[in-house]
Amino acid sequence: MGKFALVAATCTVLIVTLSHAQQVDVSVGLSTVESSSPAIGGLNFQQPAEKGGSYINLSGDLVGFGHRRLGLSAETSFRSREANYAGYEKYRPILTDLNIFFQPRLSKKLGLDLMAGVGVASTRFNLPASCNLPGCINYTSSNHFMEDFGGGVRYYVWRHVFVRPEIRYYHIQNNAEFHSNNVVRIGASIGYTIGPE
Repeated sequence: MGKFALVAATCTVLIVTLSHAQQVDVSVGLSTVESSSPAIGGLNFQQPAEKGGSYINLSGDLVGFGHRRLGLSAETSFRSREANYAGYEKYRPILTDLNIFFQPRLSKKLGLDLMAGVGVASTRFNLPASCNLPGCINYTSSNHFMEDFGGGVRYYVWRHVFVRPEIRYYHIQNNAEFHSNNVVRIGASIGYTIGPE
């Protein structure tokens, strides 16, 4: 009964959010991540830094509260190619978050996208041995809760099409696979607005 109540409450919130949304934005972009590196010359194994590589970003938001400037956004960013983990294993990080979204207007074509929220940092490690059996999984995932905040500058280049240079900060809880719990993602997106801007 408790699970049903939770699902019903979540569906109600989503339906109310969708029905009041005045604007929907979708975007795709490219970025890279940075974090601190371990000290050089340590005797013991040190986890590598979670940095570098090209990330593909997919995001969407619903805006329609608080004079039509407040809303919700969801975003996922994943490394486009696998990286080497300490030289012996391949991995791919995936950062997915849900945010409270504030979108103040600075002029007709210029605005800010400010957000803060929570999500999951998932790192998919490919196992060295592969299997050819149906249903065989040749990877393992490490998932961690994270908090995030960030923003971007939105500029409408043509009608409903915008570009957005952006930055995000992620605090990944117990990120034991990497040297630091703190990761910064820097990039840019191109998007489209449906509804009034």
